[in-house]
Parts: sequence; structure tokens; C-alpha cells
Amino acid sequence: MKNIIVLLTDTFRYDNLGNRAERPVRTPEIDAFAAKRATSVEKFYMNSFPTIPHRTDFATGVLGWPHYGWQPIDVSGPNHVAKMLNRQGYTTQLICDCPHLFNARFQHGFDAAFQHRGQEGDLPLLHLNDPIQEIVPLEKTRPGPSFNGHTLPNKHRWTNRYYELESETFAAKTGMTTVRFLEENASHNPFFLWVDFFDPHEPWDPPEYMVRRYDPDYDGVPMLHPNYGPSSVYTEAELYNLWAHYAAESELVDRYIGRVLQKIDDLQLWEDSIVVVMADHGMSIGEHGRTGKSNISPEDKRFWPIYPEIGHVPFLIAGGGIPKQQSLDLIAQPIDLLPTICDLANVEIVTEKKTDGISFADQIRNSTNKHRDFAVSGCHISATGARPQRATTPFLITYRWGYAPIGEDGSPELYDLTVDPLAKHNIAADNLDIVAELHQLFTNHLTDHQAPDDFLALWQRSADGGTGRGSWAVDYADQ
Repeated sequence: MKNIIVLLTDTFRYDNLGNRAERPVRTPEIDAFAAKRATSVEKFYMNSFPTIPHRTDFATGVLGWPHYGWQPIDVSGPNHVAKMLNRQGYTTQLICDCPHLFNARFQHGFDAAFQHRGQEGDLPLLHLNDPIQEIVPLEKTRPGPSFNGHTLPNKHRWTNRYYELESETFAAKTGMTTVRFLEENASHNPFFLWVDFFDPHEPWDPPEYMVRRYDPDYDGVPMLHPNYGPSSVYTEAELYNLWAHYAAESELVDRYIGRVLQKIDDLQLWEDSIVVVMADHGMSIGEHGRTGKSNISPEDKRFWPIYPEIGHVPFLIAGGGIPKQQSLDLIAQPIDLLPTICDLANVEIVTEKKTDGISFADQIRNSTNKHRDFAVSGCHISATGARPQRATTPFLITYRWGYAPIGEDGSPELYDLTVDPLAKHNIAADNLDIVAELHQLFTNHLTDHQAPDDFLALWQRSADGGTGRGSWAVDYADQ
């Protein structure tokens, strides 16, 4: 059996890597990993949106979003990757700065779990003698959750005492804790290590000198956090500065993933380990006239499909028996990871609940591109009678098409992703036969995964203008 090392980063777009983006992000470490050592799966798409639903899919191998949303992992079912590997003789460790994993009880499956606290809304220790500064004005950021009348990014900066040094950032702390774990446990085999970098999740607060490398001439208020609404609230310069903060924080995460990969190399662990680098979802920073990943703006009445800048994410895997310098154009999703990683690590696990994932280990070993014919990214919706206004809606991807059953105005949308990878040009009106075919594929997918009748009915109903009442998964229940 081989060690299993999973390096998971939040909010990291597929086009951050390899100089693919219209606005390039510097990611030299992961780019070098892809070019020299790894197999990269180029059509990897999230299953369940957002943070905790994604990690539950990965950790259980079961598709969640047609059945449940954001909830503790033990409520979602009995499967837990760390528990199952532990029964097979693995020692298991979680290292994270994601503020949601402990609240969702993921740590209970591990032998040991360590969290760097203070990310986003997490508030570990008050220091109310110090005033909270307004870094980002209310009209330029999300409306909640608030603390003592202060918005999330201002609370976050105050909580973390306005650090200026790279060594004080969460990416640095989580990366160096992981380096320490590897140094202190390298001779123990097998171990399962899950490292969860919450960055580049917002607030985007890398050292400003890193931001200035992307946006040297900006002299306005620093844009640390999107509004989760229309991008029109920003000036062109503010929107670019918002992206520059995201890019700098993405570069910082790349740097510390690189530190971990270098330590794996120093300790000569490659042949005895399976190493994964992946992300949960991306982020809109002006694409489709929006900033954020879900719509919590009361002024924005649109539905928000999971467009490619959100759903398309990087997935790279390396280690003993995995071909180097390989790029596979196959479609895969997080529910496939549990069986795939176990196959590659030569470990058999017994799951208490039947999994939905399909291993693509043979495709990796044999350099073949055929796995799934399509992927669906979705968000659980709890509603009676109608889709909630502003809901996050599904997106289906084939090797050519991108299809939103409920587009931003409630009508279906269709994109040719071979020439339009960020889904900018809706061609549904001229291709109604393809729309009908893809919608049938989509509803069949829900049926195949035993979606409840009332949930299936949400997507079979004609557009209703989004006037229904209900809820969908967001980071905080008070939204």
C-alpha cells in the first residue's frame, strides 16, 4: 500500500494554471509539477457545490447535491475516506485552515487533525480594545455575515491583526505545518494526509507588495472581497484590482504547494506515495457580469448557473506507477476520486454505503482519454413549488457542449466549449434540438442517481421567473 497525500485548495480556477487565462496568474510550482512529474486531467469538474458538499463527495464517493446540501459529513452518510483507510492500516492526518471542516465534523474520521483558525468568518479570539478598520466599504463587498456592524472582509482583517508578512499568511502557515508533518512522519508507511488550503478563498489579503506586481498603478481602496452580485458595482480599475488580489493569493498558494512538493522530493517519497493536487471550485471575477460564486445580492435577480470559471477545476496526480508529463483529455468528477486513488495506492476499502464514483486509474496508467461522457455540477436546492430566486443552478458538460437547464434569466443556455471555454456566447436559440437532447441527458442523470421526485420536478418545470421561496447551499446559513 502507498501513502496517499491530497493537497486540496479552495476557489482555484482551472485557467490559473499553464498561462491559460486571459489575465495570467503566476503558478510556477504547480506548472512545473504538471510539466515534469504529474498526470493532469484536463476536464475535471466539481460535482456538488460549494465547499462542504464538494468535500463530502470526495470523502464518501457518493453524489450529494440531488439529495442534500451543506451539512456535517456523518449526516450525509456512513462513508468517510479517513475512517475507511484507517481500517486498512493507514495512519490518517488532516491539516487545514478551511474554517468549515471542523464544523462539518470531518476531523472525527482522522487519527489526528490540526486547524489554523481565523479564516473568513472564523473568530477564535476577540480583541475588542482594538477598533475594526473599514478596509473595504459596504457597497463593494458582500452584505453579510457581519460582526458588530462590520462586513466580512473587515472582520477578517481585524481577526488576523492586519498581517503584512508572507510568513503570517494562511497559505504559508498551512504549507509549513505540512512540511513539518512530512519531516516527522516520512518513515511511517502507509499514511493518509489531507491538506486543505482554504486560500485563495476570499477575503483576498496577500501582502500588498504581491498584489502590486499584478496591478502596479492602482491607488484606490483595496478590493479584497467580491460582492457576490453584479460586477457593475465596480469601476474597471476596481474590478481589475479585485482580480489582482485573487491572482496574488493564488500565486501564494502555488508557492506553498510547491514547498510541500519539494519536501516530498527531499524525503524521497514519490515512489511510495500517490500525490494529488486539486481544487473544489473557481470564482467569477467579472465573467458573466458577476463577482463571486453564488448570488446573495438582493439587487441581482438572476439565477447563477455554475459556469466554467466556477465548475472547471485543476486535477493533477503523481507518484509511483503514474506516468509523468501526461495530459489526459478525459471527463472526471470528485466522486470518482475515492476508487481511483485507492486503486492507484493498491488498497482495497469496504464502503458502508455504495459509491457512485468510477475509478479512472486504468486510464491514468494506460494514457487513455475515455471515462465519463459528461459531467454535471449542481447545488442542492430545498424548495416547494418553485426554484428560489437567485439560486445557483446546474451546468452539464460534454466534450463539446456546456448546457445550463436554467440560465441566468430562467431560460436554457447552450455553449460550444471547444471555441468558447468560458461560456460567453449563448447559442441555445439556434440549436433547440441539441438543447432538448442535453436536457434529456440531464434529467436522466438525476433519475439515475435516484433524485427525489420533488427535486427532479424543479428541473422539469418550465421557467417560473424565480419567484419561489426556498434555500440553496451557501457558506453561511444566514444568507
